[in-house]
Amino acid sequence: MKQEFWSGLTIVGVAGLLASAYAAAHHSFAAAYDENAPLNMQGVVTRVELTNPHSWLWVDVTNEDGTVTNWGFEGGPPVNLFRHGLTRDTLPVGSEIKVFAYQAKSGENKGVAVFFEYLDGRKVFMGGSAPGADGQPRPDNDR
Repeated sequence: MKQEFWSGLTIVGVAGLLASAYAAAHHSFAAAYDENAPLNMQGVVTRVELTNPHSWLWVDVTNEDGTVTNWGFEGGPPVNLFRHGLTRDTLPVGSEIKVFAYQAKSGENKGVAVFFEYLDGRKVFMGGSAPGADGQPRPDNDR
């Protein structure tokens, strides 16, 4: 009986450690995004997903050759964005914005947003895992 208790406790402990390691990796900026690849883009909002645990902005960006690429930018949970003033009403599809972010390590057309800026200069910080998402200096690499 005692051995069964300790075996069960060991299994629960190992499972807990594995789950916490997964959660830490899942929510780690460094695991998914490249701090050395800042993005500074301007485009038109195509979709706003205010979902838990991560919200997403999708933006059509016109490339130098005239083609358009749709980029996804991860942000914090909706409650963080609401506190910064972002709702579907304040950022409707079709809005033109500038996005300051860090690119995904996977090379996909995705990034984690620090903030976006309306063309009139108003900024909304994205409240996610990116360095600066709560008001620190923005990335300065133009793209």
